Amino acid sequence: MKTAVIVFPGSNCDRDMAVALETVTGRAPAMVWHRDSALPGGTDFIALPGGFSYGDYLRSGAMAARSPILRAVVEAAGRGVPVLGVCNGFQVLAEAQLLPGALMRNAGLNFVCRTVPLTVENSQSLFTASYAKGETIRIPVAHHDGNYFADSATLDRIEGEGRVAFRYAEPVNGSARDIAGVLNDAGNVLGMMPHPERAIDPAHGGTDGLRLFEAALGALA
Repeated sequence: MKTAVIVFPGSNCDRDMAVALETVTGRAPAMVWHRDSALPGGTDFIALPGGFSYGDYLRSGAMAARSPILRAVVEAAGRGVPVLGVCNGFQVLAEAQLLPGALMRNAGLNFVCRTVPLTVENSQSLFTASYAKGETIRIPVAHHDGNYFADSATLDRIEGEGRVAFRYAEPVNGSARDIAGVLNDAGNVLGMMPHPERAIDPAHGGTDGLRLFEAALGALA
């Protein structure tokens, strides 16, 4: 199985993501630079990591969404290749219009860095199949611009279509309807603000994130 991590200037969770992918697959992912125009041949899974792509100088994820490699990511997603965007990666996916909505400054304008409880809203997706619907899991967050926003019609639509993957079980950043993770309509793209790659080792405080990678990558094996 071939996995890939997209690396932007300012990415700071790319190595964490690489460790998570190698832990599950036994094979190190390709680290793909943002200026590349193509993914490695036969890429089965793509991850966009957290960080501060391009320093968040314009709007979180806005510049990264225009990187040459994003054309290849969008094309791969359209073919059904699974794409996971975490934190800044979620912001990039929203800016690239692979996911609905936008990520704004946190309510209170504070950086939030702690482990938070999440409620699993959809346990039938590629990414969430190892969880039970309604289960509470604990995953770290670390963001300043994680306040998920969409208009009421969009929120009603994604809720009705079962595309809310995770919801905050307590107030975290002001996200509309406490949404923490969203799927695309085909179910092969997931954006989430919490960091599952930081919850794969008991020594780091928990392993609730490991099951996400096991489910998604196991389904592709």
